[in-house]
Amino acid sequence: MPSGVGLEILIVLALVVVLAAAVVLVRVRGRVKPLRAPKPPPPKAPKPPPTEPAPAPARAPVAEPEVRGLGGRVRALLGRAPRPEAWPALEDLLVRADVGPAAAARLVERVRDRFEPGVDAAELLAEEIAAGFAGDRPFAPVDGRLSVVMVVGVNGSGKTTTIGKLAAMLTGQGKKVCLAASDTFRAAAGEQLDVWAKRAGADLVAQARGADPGAVAFDAVQAARARGADVLIVDTAGRLHTREPLMEELKKIRRVLEKAGGEVDETLLVLDATTGQNGIAQARAFTDAVDVSGIALTKLDGSARGGIVVAVREELGIPVKLVGMGERVEDLRPFEAASFARSLVSAEP
Repeated sequence: MPSGVGLEILIVLALVVVLAAAVVLVRVRGRVKPLRAPKPPPPKAPKPPPTEPAPAPARAPVAEPEVRGLGGRVRALLGRAPRPEAWPALEDLLVRADVGPAAAARLVERVRDRFEPGVDAAELLAEEIAAGFAGDRPFAPVDGRLSVVMVVGVNGSGKTTTIGKLAAMLTGQGKKVCLAASDTFRAAAGEQLDVWAKRAGADLVAQARGADPGAVAFDAVQAARARGADVLIVDTAGRLHTREPLMEELKKIRRVLEKAGGEVDETLLVLDATTGQNGIAQARAFTDAVDVSGIALTKLDGSARGGIVVAVREELGIPVKLVGMGERVEDLRPFEAASFARSLVSAEP
């Protein structure tokens, strides 16, 4: 058994050991963090449903160059290698230009037969239009005797004005011209023709309003012969081609002219260029009545195309003799097929 001193030493050693252990424990606790239960992760937000991608901003349409005129549309339509549907479309363009269904179909057939890659389709079309008038006799009064020209047409076609311009054209060629005012129906028709006669330097034969048109025509032949005239131009009242009694009156005037010894060399139908497809019916009716020999196409200036005369020539065989291009006295000109065809192709359809 240890002594008292030894026991004290043991106690002191035990205290030292306890203190050392306490110091070590304090240091360890300062370095090691106490274990805690991990926090649960925050709940994940639900994924949004998939969305369609936003459309790309629309692009402004590319502006195509404006194609103007029948010729421009023909070139755009046929190009270098026309598709099969281009030919019916060309036919439709021609119908819209008043050429008429039958004439348009024949023109397209001729253009199609001649078309080759590299050929200007518009120029080819103009050539074929002009070819349709080939061989037509121009307006030319007969020399050496009195040449009678009878002028007919519907109301408002420009008939009296055309007569005045024609008289001026003939007197400008050195011919002596006489005018017959056989339009005794329309108010002031005789006075209007008198103004034109004085402007053109022609003689006028007229009677009172309401007189018999045939009687005026008969007297005009006698007076023209007595005055040594080269040409007698006979005005007639404008009339609707659907009015049978009025068409019969025209036949009577022609018979009277021939009975008076005036051989009718030309019967001109004045046709308004803006009349459209109704011009075919007009030409047919007047031809049946008085054997129309030629067309005087008026009002071709401005937006009028005059394609109707192509239909009249193709379907009825009536040539175009004269063209009115404006209001001036010198604006009545002989018809030129090539110039007309180029103008028609360059016009708006």
